[in-house]
Amino acid sequence: MVMPEHTCPYGLKSKHLLETHGYEVEDHHLKTREETDAFMREHDVKTTPQTFIDGERIGGHDDLRIFLGIDPPKEEQSDTSYRPVIAIFTVCALLALGLAWHQYGTFLTWQSCIWFISLSMTVLAIQKLQDVEQFSTMFLNYDLLAKRWVPYGKIYPYGEALAGILMTAGILPWISAPVALVIGTIGAVSVFKAVYIDKRELKCACVGGDSNVPLGFISLTENLMMMLMGIWMGIVAFAG
Repeated sequence: MVMPEHTCPYGLKSKHLLETHGYEVEDHHLKTREETDAFMREHDVKTTPQTFIDGERIGGHDDLRIFLGIDPPKEEQSDTSYRPVIAIFTVCALLALGLAWHQYGTFLTWQSCIWFISLSMTVLAIQKLQDVEQFSTMFLNYDLLAKRWVPYGKIYPYGEALAGILMTAGILPWISAPVALVIGTIGAVSVFKAVYIDKRELKCACVGGDSNVPLGFISLTENLMMMLMGIWMGIVAFAG
């Protein structure tokens, strides 16, 4: 579809995929809604673009990716992925190393670890805060406190953000330490029970309510990191 008010992004992506795989593309533009509807009726399809190779219809953009071997066949595809949390943890780790280099002229410091955890907490909280209602709904599937007191599901992301920001700044440990310790401990116990005792297969709300991350080791790690940070910040505050 190439119209004055809309150009189909999947058409552009499909064309790019074909060209990068060595195909010569004959690009047919659907310039009006009427042309688009007539095309879909003619080929009995519900979406555009549609790719044809040597007269054989391959299908839409997703079908093309499978045909080219980029994605596995649909029956082998999983509806879960660790990609969101891997991306968050990787970027936060690099940010922590960058901050350490800027402040101390070296990457490997104890402060690098603190910043990695606090930045990860903050970014994960941002993911949840985009839609607190949806997050709290998914959270109710496994969190033990939220099941007993529903409002906790809406409070949790604000607590995680607050603790992460204060720990990044290195201020008010008497607030950040207990908040991180409490929510981290409850979260760790909840995840452990749901996954390793009850053997439930759930999606984790750790990166927001529309998450496709499976509940398991990654979720447990997030909560254990908060627990450790809460304990450490409490020790530092008490020793000071």
